[in-house]
Amino acid sequence: MAAKPSIAITMGDPAGIGPEIVVRALADPLVQQVAFCYVVGSRSVLEDACKRCDLPASILESQWACVKDVGIVEAGTYQYGEISAECGRASFEYIKKAIELAQAGKVQAVATAPINKESLRAGSIPFIGHTEIFGELTDTQDPLTLFEVRNLRVFFLSRHVSLKKACELVTKERLVDYVLRCTKALEQLGITQGTMAIAGLNPHSGEHGLFGREEVDAITPAVEALQKAGYNVVGPISADSVFHLALQGRYNSVLSLYHDQGHIATKTYDFERTISITCGMPILRTSVDHGTAFDIAGSGKASAISMIEAIAVAAKYAPFWKAQ
Repeated sequence: MAAKPSIAITMGDPAGIGPEIVVRALADPLVQQVAFCYVVGSRSVLEDACKRCDLPASILESQWACVKDVGIVEAGTYQYGEISAECGRASFEYIKKAIELAQAGKVQAVATAPINKESLRAGSIPFIGHTEIFGELTDTQDPLTLFEVRNLRVFFLSRHVSLKKACELVTKERLVDYVLRCTKALEQLGITQGTMAIAGLNPHSGEHGLFGREEVDAITPAVEALQKAGYNVVGPISADSVFHLALQGRYNSVLSLYHDQGHIATKTYDFERTISITCGMPILRTSVDHGTAFDIAGSGKASAISMIEAIAVAAKYAPFWKAQ
């Protein structure tokens, strides 16, 4: 029997639900079956989370898990559900340590619990989120975001920009560049077969220019150039059907043209099991796709489904991962 992949799991912001969903994930039979987990965080906070979730602290040191105690904050020194500079700094240090473990070859992937942007800012951490931190600490320019839920995979041509700006970014040159990068990202995950679809931007993909020119002027020329170069890509495929068709197995992935187009499709299908994969880096990283949920933090009520899924997806792809 092959050894289970080793996955570093960051605890996330101590004042959020991260510690709770991490310990709940460690108690889940699927996680115990598919991965060995190096939990990076504060041991005392994790032990407190076990108490709040009515779980034995023994799950923190077991046949399937151990704790890399970075400390920084201790249980009882902060308030759950509140922005904290110290917690922001701590969540950054946990990510940094997990990256160091991956770079040293001690783990094969990293799965991250949620952090809080305001706490990062309060702690003078000069990044707005995970993607930017991983990009900086791995010397990666503009990492790619891939969402996976069940057998639906969605890339994004743009992320956190206005809708007006996102439309301006739909150019032939950018589309060609992203398809090349997305193809390499899929290869990193061991996915070499199948067709990538580019979603349409306008209703019914513009109806040949009746509802907008982006499909005519940018998307179709990009697809034709890529096909001529030997890439297995099609489009534009109307956004009201392309995600359904991908779920049915017609496409191995979809390139969404703006943030909400792909987010709505994946999260409506299964919010808790939509997992974010950061591609184009020397490290495989998966993440829950929800926030710190300060309103319920510390209550022991948070669902761990997304954390469990993030670990499972990391374990699924770790054996195939090829650094670029």
